Amino acid sequence: MRVLILGGDGYLGWPTALRFSGTGHEVTVVDNFARRRWHLDAGTDSLTPIVSLDERLSAWREVSGRTIEAQIGDIAEGTFVADVVRDVQPDTIIHYGEQPSAPFSMQSVDHAVLTQQSNVIGTLKLLWAIREHVPDAHLVKLGTMGEYGTPNIDIEEGFIDIEHKGRRDRLPFPKLPGSLYHCSKVHDSTNLHFACRVWGLRATDLNQGVVYGIETDETKLDERLMTRFDYDQTFGTALNRFCVQAMIGHPLTVYGLGGQTRGFLNILDTLRCVELTAENPAEPGEFRVFNQFTESFTVGELAEKVRHAGGELGVEVTVEHLANPRVELEEHYYNPVHTKLPSLGLEPTLLSETLIESVLHGIERYKHRIIAEGIDPSTQWRQAPVAQPAK
Repeated sequence: MRVLILGGDGYLGWPTALRFSGTGHEVTVVDNFARRRWHLDAGTDSLTPIVSLDERLSAWREVSGRTIEAQIGDIAEGTFVADVVRDVQPDTIIHYGEQPSAPFSMQSVDHAVLTQQSNVIGTLKLLWAIREHVPDAHLVKLGTMGEYGTPNIDIEEGFIDIEHKGRRDRLPFPKLPGSLYHCSKVHDSTNLHFACRVWGLRATDLNQGVVYGIETDETKLDERLMTRFDYDQTFGTALNRFCVQAMIGHPLTVYGLGGQTRGFLNILDTLRCVELTAENPAEPGEFRVFNQFTESFTVGELAEKVRHAGGELGVEVTVEHLANPRVELEEHYYNPVHTKLPSLGLEPTLLSETLIESVLHGIERYKHRIIAEGIDPSTQWRQAPVAQPAK
């Protein structure tokens, strides 16, 4: 199978490229190195030392004897993605190539526009390229569980059966995105659905939960194959942030009451989900949505799990509640369906079994690289009230 991976230098894209190449597929990766530049601009960095893409590709050839091709460019610019799709002629396209951070999208109007431009326009150009050059290819697109928000009903996998005034229909599940990043992902889903309905393309939207973990079977083969691990307030998840804080003696910074509930999965399960999706493609004209996570926890529960795991390593961990910089419900109903990937064969990797080995030991190894100043939140969802002049 010829596999094209957009965002192939990223946290998930690089391990995905190794997995597909290692199992015998022809792999081409595309990236514009935006995440590396954004970290440089912010004075932050990956906890793990990640080498250049050229060094990664060379290391993979040395270790595996296999070759991964690379194309460097921005899919939202010009005809770049169309040219790549035309030349590679992929059977499967795995699309991670987007700005992935909610806080980033909320920093300023420029960050919001960049997010929409990168994500919505890049994906639109990709859809046109597929239509024109490889209409039978299967698009596997990384979405997010954040598209749904936290409705007070069970979250179905992408669609919901509605009865209204005596009539019934099956419609996309209502979306309540909580940031301008999540809005961009909702726009992507709408455009994918359109392309399948109208152009007959085939696509699977993977509405993914929060991913954790540092190592995969392939990245462990050589330090030069390591993937990135973000823990800063812009690109790091709550779990990553808590684990890093625990290992440097910083209180775990829980936003608000800590009752916010989200879905989580190990990076090993992300790779397996993408494999299963690629091996079982959508039909022509079919738009599928898979809710991609294995477990759900509140933020407070995560903090307690990290505190307990730290204790097992002899590390005293404390918890501090901060004013929530986001606009979100502190406590809410959360019961999303996730049956489609397990029905294809996904067997979950549980946080309780992997937190220490998969995350905390890795952080301990690279603790000297932590930039503590970048962890605490600085981006506010709601603008502070403007002071009124005295009368």
